[in-house]
Order: sequence, then structure tokens, then C-alpha cells
Amino acid sequence: MEGYQMNGGGNHNYSQVGNGGSGIRSRHASGDGDDDGYNGTKGVGYTTPFYLANQAPTSLRGDGYGGGGVLKYSPLAPNKDNGIQSHNYEPDESEVWRAYVAQVHFSNRGHWWTTGKKRALKRWVLTFVIGVIQAVVATLCNLASKKLTERKFDHVYDLLSESVHHSSISSEAGGVSGAADDLFQTDDAAKGGTDSEAGGSHSWFGGSSAFVMFVFYQTIYAAIASLFVMWEPVSAGSGIPEIKCFLNGIDLPRFVRVKTLFCKAVGVAFSVAAGLPVGKEGPMVHSGAVVAAGISQGKTKFWGVDTSFSKFSDFRNDREKRDFVACGAAAGVASAFGAPIGGVLFSLEEGASYWSTKLTWRAFFCAMTTISTLFAIRNVDSWWGQANVEKLFSFGEFNSLSGDASNFSIWELTFFVIIGCLGGLIGAVFNAANEHLTIWRMKRINFSPTRRFLEVIVISVIVSTVSFVMPLLWNRCTQLPTDIQDWSNQEKNLVEALVPFRCQPGKEYNEVASLIFTEADVAIKQLFHFREVGVDDTSTFSSGALFFFFIPYITLATLVYGIAVPSGLFVPSLLSGAAFGRLCGHLLHKLDHTNGTFADSGTYALMGAAAVLGGMARMTISLTVILLEATGDMQYVLPLMLTLMSARFTGNVFNEGLYDIHIHLKNIPFLEPEVPPIAERNEIVAGQVMSTEVKCLRPVERAGVVYDLLRSCSHGTFPIVDTESGGTLYGTASRSMLCTLLQRRAFGSPDVLNDEVASHEGVCESLGPRRLSPLVQWDTIERAYPRYPTIGDVEMRDGDRNCWLDLRPYANTAPYTVNETASIQRTYRLFRTLGLRFLCVVNHNNQVVGIITRKDLLPESLTHSLLRGRNAHANDEVTNFL
Repeated sequence: MEGYQMNGGGNHNYSQVGNGGSGIRSRHASGDGDDDGYNGTKGVGYTTPFYLANQAPTSLRGDGYGGGGVLKYSPLAPNKDNGIQSHNYEPDESEVWRAYVAQVHFSNRGHWWTTGKKRALKRWVLTFVIGVIQAVVATLCNLASKKLTERKFDHVYDLLSESVHHSSISSEAGGVSGAADDLFQTDDAAKGGTDSEAGGSHSWFGGSSAFVMFVFYQTIYAAIASLFVMWEPVSAGSGIPEIKCFLNGIDLPRFVRVKTLFCKAVGVAFSVAAGLPVGKEGPMVHSGAVVAAGISQGKTKFWGVDTSFSKFSDFRNDREKRDFVACGAAAGVASAFGAPIGGVLFSLEEGASYWSTKLTWRAFFCAMTTISTLFAIRNVDSWWGQANVEKLFSFGEFNSLSGDASNFSIWELTFFVIIGCLGGLIGAVFNAANEHLTIWRMKRINFSPTRRFLEVIVISVIVSTVSFVMPLLWNRCTQLPTDIQDWSNQEKNLVEALVPFRCQPGKEYNEVASLIFTEADVAIKQLFHFREVGVDDTSTFSSGALFFFFIPYITLATLVYGIAVPSGLFVPSLLSGAAFGRLCGHLLHKLDHTNGTFADSGTYALMGAAAVLGGMARMTISLTVILLEATGDMQYVLPLMLTLMSARFTGNVFNEGLYDIHIHLKNIPFLEPEVPPIAERNEIVAGQVMSTEVKCLRPVERAGVVYDLLRSCSHGTFPIVDTESGGTLYGTASRSMLCTLLQRRAFGSPDVLNDEVASHEGVCESLGPRRLSPLVQWDTIERAYPRYPTIGDVEMRDGDRNCWLDLRPYANTAPYTVNETASIQRTYRLFRTLGLRFLCVVNHNNQVVGIITRKDLLPESLTHSLLRGRNAHANDEVTNFL
């Protein structure tokens, strides 16, 4: 018979036999981070406290449903547990919890300043602090990246000027060399040797050439950024996929630690200064989430600082942390784009599986605080003058070019839709290419920190070489615009920012170099705001230069995203999309023979930027508002909406958004808002999906039994069954609570119960309402959040193994349950909308027959359960018999 032999003096054998075959089977745990999934050994379980001799054991699952959903891991990590757990948003409604709540209500009687009002005030104060700190972090990160970039370009510009100067001297003396040699000549050649000596010493990789110095700066910056990722691997990438998962209810290890924030902020400053096609906007969203989590919890392992549990006790739980992280993500978007409302919508659209009106107000307040702090920092020297609305990332000032009329015609909305479709196609190709490249990296590179570091060095050299050679290959100087009397100050400043790469300064510029050898936001503003309305033949950027820049840049962005540096994709997508959109506008003007029929090319650049970014990320509402707030011009509302929707629909035909693709590649159990299509197309019930083998405890248990059970498996929650009523569900006990009780030795004497009575008459019947162990208060159990004691921290003495551990005061007696005949659609909606960690499955007699966790509801698990069929156990029995 399959039974459980109690350890420590009791020797009570509880067989898996009962009335009508009532039994609870168990499965073997597969390792840490099983997320309450039940994959464990046979023979650890409880049913009725008596057994019938010579009778074969039967299971509650003998009725043919056959469950047992199994998470199918991808080939990238076969049978490898990623240590991911779910958040627990619902408090355990135990006796000690009810006593704590009653005590709080009693202390508030007759008082105006109640605990609830204190908690609300603390919550708003912490939200305000989060907004201020995130603004400071964003400002420092932006300042650091600008200073590093300026230092790099200043040095390179000086070398370029010297090269052009020496080249002109050499030409006057008759010693003319090739264009490349003039640009990359060595110091010996620059000092004026003979023609043969100069020609012999000219080298593309001269010791002090502009090219070598450019590659040196960019490689060193990229290496420093990669070193921070080696220190904290979670800081790599943009962090937006992880934010989506965190708000979806997944507790990712080390994602919201202060160490991650430090590595992210410093690393992204160096990666942006390294000239890689990355942006700092995505990492700013991640930094906002980390700031929110750290400030709200008031405790950090990185610095070893605890700001006293009594000050933040009400916020140290998964529910409050989730809400604060949602506010921090909104603050991150506000600091990145100056779009507070877009930040609120981003948190709502992209991640949060739970939302409320109060949370909307708090996220709005946090984003407002962030943008107010940025506003104050930018205008600290002009409190009584006009404000400078410069933000961390700015699209510049958009104005109507024809008075009160819009910059586009109504019939051009059709062209914007076409651009949106093309942008969706470009985004789909980008996502597919990056997905295949990421799979290759996971197989060949990501398992080794050394290989990841070397990959960053190699890619940095490639990007630097391509970036320097592209303007050289263009090798064309364009006259600076001269008829700019009616241009705005913004346009005149952008003209001054054009780069005279190997051209005469102040008179000419290199079109490709002006998009590469400058900051990304300046290049985007140049594409948006330089006038080209078709009334003449003048054009700041020709179609050839735009195409020559667009293809290599977006290819390099595909290659770079996923390497071991903090990086975002908003800026590369916007810059490449702006070049694509302006190219479309320029070609339309050429086809029209510059008659001015079409809108300004800057308008098409804005639509192209929205199209490519929407095709990559597949965001609609939040991205529309973010771009609208960044432009500050309401005339673009409808064009942006049409463009983004077209890009999303077109991209979804081919694949998912890039963030969703990376979530799936990392084997993160992300639950989509809608039920998986396989559940809609087939009739699946909870009994087919659940894990049928469950490890259970009794209301009163030996301390040694609990200790051995925790040592033998890694489940996060254990059902407590009432053995006196045939195994009905009494409640649940969390792993953290059990470890805390064992660590505090909250168990009674082994002599409290008579062994003979306990083994033959049942434990619960002999106890009644009497408690057998000292009571541990609820706030004492929760004080250690989020680093509860583990079973490794518990020291179990030989004399303690026989002691009785009374779980009734601590058991969650109101767990969420679902009947085994419930449809998977109802089960999925219940699980996701409430943000559950697990869901007990019971039969009509309220007996536990299985457990459903997040992994059991993934499309892979649902497919596996559907293939097993409703009579899987019956088929297995027939097969075994034959």
C-alpha cells in the first residue's frame, strides 16, 4: 500500500485507502522554484486515518478525468528549473490574521486618526518620494551619458580637424594621398615627411588616427557597461519584459534590488555613450520599478540597511509591492519621455493583471511628481523667468507650417495607414531576426559570462567600424541651408548640429555623418523638423543618404539587442523609423515633382517612427499617448492612432511583440489577458489540467514530519486535509509560515497526546478546540518578508521531532477553490484576475483532488493535458495490467 510512515516515535501508518476510494496521491518535486507545482514522490500523502486489509489502494482520480498538467520546457533549457515563483496577493485568512485585524480595529475605536488613515498617508508620502528619486536618477543618468558622449566626440572631432588640416597642407605641397589615408594618417605623416614616406606610413589603423580613437572610446565604454552586467546579470537588456512579468504576478529573482538599479543606471549611461544603437528610455522604466520596490519596502540587502519594520509593516507584502512597482513604472516612462499620462497607461496596458481606480490615482500622482521634479531641476536657475521644457528625451517643438491648418491633408491618412503597415512588417522582420539570434545566443554564448563579455567587445568593434566607414563611403558634402530667415530657432540650432565630416566647416556637412556622429535625440529632431514641403528642390537629407543610413542601422540594432549591456529599443526604433518615414515623404515629393501636394517630410518621419516602434513593441494606447505628449501637438492624434493600429495588426499576422517573444524564450510563465486559444477551441475542464498528486498535511502534525516534508520537496503551499471527514479540505499552509514556526520552535510537548488514541481514534477527534503549541502572532510571521527563513535555516533537534505542531491557528481556512468539473475558461479567469499563486481543486464532497498553478495554465500545459485525454489514468491502468 502507498502510505506515509511518520518519523519520530509515532510509527503511525496512514494508508491511502478510504471510503469509496478517497485517497490523495503525491508527486515528486523537481527542484527549487517549482511555484507550487506538484511533481513529487509516491507515498507522501494522507487520506482517511484507517485502512482495510488486503484492499488495493485507489485514488480520488479513479473517475477518469486524468489530470496532471506538465510544463514543457523549451529545448533551450531542458528539464531545467528557472527558480521563478508567483506572487501571493491574497493574505492568509487564518486565526492569527483575524486576531491581528481585530486588535487593530479595537485600537482604532473612538480615535479620529486611525491606522487606516496613517497607512494612507504613508502610502502617498512614499509615492511622492518614489517620483522625486526616479527623477533624480534619470537626470544623473542622462547627464552622465551626455558627458561621456561629448568627451568621445570632442576628441574624435579634434583628430578629424587635424586630419583635414594636414591633408590640405599636403595637397598644397603636392603630396596628395588617398582620401582614406588623408583621414587616417599617422602622426609621422602629419608632421610632414616626403611623399613616399607619408604614403608608406599612412594607415587605416594609425596609432593616433580618428578611427582608432573612435573605436577605442566606444569599445571601452561598451566593456565597462558589460562589466556591470557581469556583476548583476539581471541588469542586462531593457527590463520591460521583466516589468511586464512582475506586474503579471511573477516574482523574478533579484529584479527589483538596489544592486540591479545601480548596475542598470551606470551601465546604460556607458552603453549609450558607446555609440551602440540602444536607448536609455527602457532602462529608465526598469529603474523606476526598482526605486518603487526599494522605497516601499524600506529594506535592502545591498547596503544592509533596514529602516525599521514598524514604519513599513503595512507595505511589506506582495500586493503593496506590486502596486508600488506599477507606480514606479509610470514614473520611469514620465522621466524618459516627459509623458506622465502615457506612463500610467503603459503600466495599465503592458503589465498589470489587476488594476483599480485608487491605483490609477497613485500612478498618476507618482508620474506627476516625477515630471514636476524634472521641471524644477531643469529650471533651477530661472525660477522667475520662462521655463525650459527640455526633458530627458525630447521630440522638439512641433508647429503648424500653414497657420491654423494641419500639416497634412485628410486624404493623406491613407498613406499613413500604408506606412503603418510597412512599419508593422519591418517590426515583424526585426522581431523574427532577433528571436533567432537570441536562440543562438542562448545555446552558444549566454551560458558563459566570459563569452558574453567577448561578444560585447566584438559587436562594439563591428558597430564602431560600420559607423565610421558609412560616412566615409558616402563621401559627399552637401551645402548648408542658407535661406533660413523664416526658420524657427529650433531649426537654426539643428542646422548648427550638422556634422562636417571631411567637409568644410560652416559651409558643408555630411548627411550620413550628421545622423551617426551625434546624439540619437538630436538626429531624431533633425529628421522631424527640417523642412521639406516640396515647394523647391532643396532637401536636408537626400533619399540615398536616408536609405544608406536606415538599412545598416536597423540591422545593427537587431544584432545589438540581447547582448550583455543595459539597453533599450525605443530610441533605435524611433530613429530608424524616422529615417524610413522621411524617406517615404522625400520620395513622394520627388514623384510629385516638388509641387507641394504632400505633407512635410517631417510629418512622414513622425509616422514612420511610430510605425516601426509599434511594429516592434505592438503597443497602441500607451504608445499613442507617449508620442502625443512627446510631440505636444494635438493635430497628430488621429494619424498616430491609425499608424499604430495598422502596425499592430500587420505585425500580429507574423509574430508577437519583441517583449513577448523574449518572455517566452526565458521560459517565464506569463499569463496573457485572454484565455489561450486551445482552451477556447476545445472542451477542457479543471480536472484535466490539475496536478493530481498532492502533498498534504493534517491540522496537527509531528514537527519531524513537517521538517522532512519541507526537506524532501520545494513546494510553496501545502493543503491541510481533515482526516476525520474523509480527507476534506481544512485549509492551506504556506512554506514560509511552516519554516517560521519550525525555526521559532512553535510546537507542543510530544506527551500531549496519547499515541494509541492518536493512531486509532484520530487526532482531531481527541483534541477539540484546545491548542497544543505556543501562539506566534501574525505580524511576527510576516516580519521577515520577503526573505523568510528557509528549511536550511531550521535546526531540528532529535527531541523536537516527536513534538506536535498545531497548524490550525495558522492555516488559511478560506483558500480559493474550484470544482474539478469547472471549465478551464472560468478557472483561467479566476486565477489571473485575482493574481493567485495556486488554486485547490476539489470534488463535490470538498475533498482535495488536485492543485492548479500558473504553469498548468500555460498553452503548452493545456496542449499536453488535451493530448492525455479524459481517460488517461484508465488507459494507464489497462496498459499496466496487460
